[in-house]
Amino acid sequence: MPPALAGSRLDVVAALLSGLSRRAVADAVATGAVRLDGRPVRTRSQLVRAGQHLRMELPPTAEPGPAPDASVPVAVVHEDAELVVVDKPAGLVVHHGAGHRRGTLVDGLLARFPDLAALAAAGVGDPGRPGIVHRLDKGTSGLLVVARTAHAQRSLSAQLRERTAGRGYVALVAGTMQDDDGVVDAPIGRSTRRRTQMAVRAQGKPARTGYHVEARFTTPVPCTLVSATLDSGRTHQVRVHLAAIGHPVIGDDRYGGPAARPESLVRGLGPGRLFLHAARLSLLHPDGSGAATWTSPLPPDLQRVLDGLS
Repeated sequence: MPPALAGSRLDVVAALLSGLSRRAVADAVATGAVRLDGRPVRTRSQLVRAGQHLRMELPPTAEPGPAPDASVPVAVVHEDAELVVVDKPAGLVVHHGAGHRRGTLVDGLLARFPDLAALAAAGVGDPGRPGIVHRLDKGTSGLLVVARTAHAQRSLSAQLRERTAGRGYVALVAGTMQDDDGVVDAPIGRSTRRRTQMAVRAQGKPARTGYHVEARFTTPVPCTLVSATLDSGRTHQVRVHLAAIGHPVIGDDRYGGPAARPESLVRGLGPGRLFLHAARLSLLHPDGSGAATWTSPLPPDLQRVLDGLS
């Protein structure tokens, strides 16, 4: 590390020196492929010091960037000059990453909205994720907003960062929730045991999830339908918080284990599908026209599971 880079974030330095995106560097950190002075880096935001030795195991080939793919379904709920709101189906990955080099939502968006490529060319945001300001897990369905201009990208990113944008989810969770309403206020950080997972950790970032019980069921197994709202936007937040209070999302074997996968319910969901749907999105429109809200009904697969409960 030369003196000129002292005090910089490790992921910024590693991206600069390797030519990888910061997301790719984050993935490398998570797998232990980045070392400082011979020891694996655990936190990508740590600051480097002059004289340290950085070692990275680079991927054998450069990551292919997103490319227009008209075969990817893009269900547009709203579009205007500044933004697009889409209703993402379960099973569709939002952007390129490990194991997903084609057929993502970004590829479909580039085919339908070619102007998104200009964001990457102008250096706005991550070039591998043009217009993407937040994301949904592959197994989660629902609403997602995409920026079409640099101004919209800055505005939407700020709203998400400052928690002024509202996101509401519908989830079916294992077990019977006793309280009608509650708040899970617990910091979330990367798991120390499984680096690809998140966990409630004292050293994590602040996170709050509010929930309200919509219905309780006993047959075929005890479960509860809840609506959840985010006061923050951490990775896997709803899943981690609900699992932490003993009520994992149905279908979520990553955080819920066997309790989240009763056979009588998950066979109606399909592999990798979570009973988790981003049903509401509200924000201040970047064009200055004021608050805007969009909603999405439960998709047919989740509704069929719900109809079978009593």
